[in-house]
Amino acid sequence: MTDAIDAPWKPKYNPWLIALTVTMATFMEVLDTSIANVSLPHIAGNLSASQVESAWVLTSYLVSNAIILPISAWLSTIIGRKRFYMACVALFTTSSFLCGLAPSLGMLIFFRILQGVGGGGLQPSEQAILADTFPASKRGMAFAVYGMAVVLAPAIGPTLGGYITDNYNWRWIFYINVPIGLLSLFLTNRLVEDPPFLKREQERRRGIRADYVGLGLITIAIASLQIALDKGQESDWFSSHWITSLVVLAGYAFLVWIVWEWHHPNPVVDIRLFKRRNFATAMFFSFTVGIVLYGTTFMIPQFLQVQLGYPAVVAGEALAGGGFIMIMVLPLVGTMVSRVDPRKMMAFGFVSISAAMYYMSSLVSLTMDFRAAFLMRTLQMFGLAFIFVPQNVLAYVGVPREKNNQISSMNSFMRNVGGSIGIALISTSIARVAQRRRYSMVAHTTPGTPQYENLVSGLARTLQGKGAGSVEATRQAHGLVSFIIDRQATTIAYVEVISILAVIILCLVPFLLIMRRNRPAVGDQAVIH
Repeated sequence: MTDAIDAPWKPKYNPWLIALTVTMATFMEVLDTSIANVSLPHIAGNLSASQVESAWVLTSYLVSNAIILPISAWLSTIIGRKRFYMACVALFTTSSFLCGLAPSLGMLIFFRILQGVGGGGLQPSEQAILADTFPASKRGMAFAVYGMAVVLAPAIGPTLGGYITDNYNWRWIFYINVPIGLLSLFLTNRLVEDPPFLKREQERRRGIRADYVGLGLITIAIASLQIALDKGQESDWFSSHWITSLVVLAGYAFLVWIVWEWHHPNPVVDIRLFKRRNFATAMFFSFTVGIVLYGTTFMIPQFLQVQLGYPAVVAGEALAGGGFIMIMVLPLVGTMVSRVDPRKMMAFGFVSISAAMYYMSSLVSLTMDFRAAFLMRTLQMFGLAFIFVPQNVLAYVGVPREKNNQISSMNSFMRNVGGSIGIALISTSIARVAQRRRYSMVAHTTPGTPQYENLVSGLARTLQGKGAGSVEATRQAHGLVSFIIDRQATTIAYVEVISILAVIILCLVPFLLIMRRNRPAVGDQAVIH
């Protein structure tokens, strides 16, 4: 009986049908993380809330989503991966419908918390299902299909959200999840199954006392960190006592949690997996790439909307090129990863992203057009395709298949935490660098000098030609000079931050030497080399 369980396992149905089935729900969840962004002003107006209050529609989802990610592996093992996955789909679908019906902002935030809990378990569960459904030699292509859904959803999310909001009602951005969720539940019930070794692990854990202390510690740590990162910039970070308290609480809870999980016989998260160099390095890459990917996804639309005055929908369209180039390249990468050393592919990806971001820094200006914005995002995402699939494949090398749930959940968790930290760091860095540059530019813009007076008088004459009086035109001219300095300083800040990110990505290449490559063997196992 043991030999039968340990033998290579194959699903009853075509693996590609299973891949498409589980990718459907993940696409729906990733789409929902970006589709609501452009609808916030409409939601705030319809529910009589301020812009600051409406931002909790996003924050509440991210917090609950982040909490469920690291513990999804434990939940999958306790109740069965198929059951857990279907429960997540059902919760996400039901809460999406309730979000559409929400009569007040408070109720919408509550339903978004439930939606985040359901959505948080989808991505890691899908990755684990793909890892078990496909043999090691075909995992690359399976992860490529998963990657196509993950990058396409945020690429079309802002555009789709803007179209639905403008032509129908913001509530339909949630209602569209319902039919997709119901179809996903039906297909998952028919096609997906838990492999024998996962059922054996579930039987082994039956009757074992749950790690409630570890669960509570990670919940406190992630919730505190996520709220601090999301609200830190508007509260001026550590000048705010409550932001400082949240960061200290998060750091302390994380440290205690790591020690607790390391010594616990049945931890919520198997921290000891970080002793495996492939896993540890892959998680480091997930975290760092998450900083750059999510950070630039936040940065580019911000620059286009705030500095260049683009509408939200057009700014979202500028990101679409990156998603579509990934869809074109990922199948090629999925085919290559079983034939070419994945470490070399990742090195090419890091160098490509670094070069693209260095080129981006030369394109960013106040005269940049839509084509340049579209191009720089496309070039950046081209390199990401050569990182996403190999990194996922290498993370599983040398790890027992019973731990596949742990790998997938931690991978998603590290990428999302990196993204949250990246957005906070980049937004703060841009604000601080812009402030410093403005001080420098103001110091060289002295009233009374010929250059300054010529600029002011020229602007004043232009304003007088449009009907302003002499005194009013001069006052407005001084205001315009200040406005020009602000825009120039902010643009320089964007250029500097992008250049720093380019260097950070390039510095990741040497870390690839730590990883071992995989060589597919018989069945679905892989050996290390």
